[in-house]
Amino acid sequence: MNLRPRDRRALAWLAVSALLGVVVRFWPSNDGAVVVSATGNPVTQAEARLARLREAAATVPAKEAVYKKVSADLAAREKGIIAAETAAQAQAQVIQIIRRLGAAENPPIEIRSTELNPIRPFGDKYGEASVSVQIECRIDQLVNLLAALQSQPELVATSDLRVLSANAKEKTVAARLTVSGVVPRRLVPEKSLPGKKAGGSAL
Repeated sequence: MNLRPRDRRALAWLAVSALLGVVVRFWPSNDGAVVVSATGNPVTQAEARLARLREAAATVPAKEAVYKKVSADLAAREKGIIAAETAAQAQAQVIQIIRRLGAAENPPIEIRSTELNPIRPFGDKYGEASVSVQIECRIDQLVNLLAALQSQPELVATSDLRVLSANAKEKTVAARLTVSGVVPRRLVPEKSLPGKKAGGSAL
């Protein structure tokens, strides 16, 4: 079959159009990776996060106030810790406190003998230096001495007391008094810290 020149041109244009359609249909896309948006409303999420931050921030002043109060109380209490370089010096200070309070009585209470006890752990951060003294005095003087110990600025207290009758005529008693004071933790011997666990005693 013979085609006229006009028909040949039409077929050529049809072939070119078909080829262009195929090229356009299957040509690789240049749009890049598809970005998947996060689920949920970003504005709502931001508002929820802001609300959580505001709640957390609202508790900060209260926490700071509690922290300051606790720190102040701790600082006031730690002023009563017996400051000493050695255990012997700390125990000597405890003895001096007892002597000072005994001397304030009328007649003065004299210490007849002293006994130094081992430094023990007291809680996790402190130590306990205790001394035992033998005294003879009237019962009212002993009561005064015990009360005076409780009111000292130093952190000292009676940890043991044994009383025997001494002189019925003079109405005196013989007492073995053990007084303990809080000391820095560094004064506690390492051998007193098995497994680095501290076991305090009541003070």
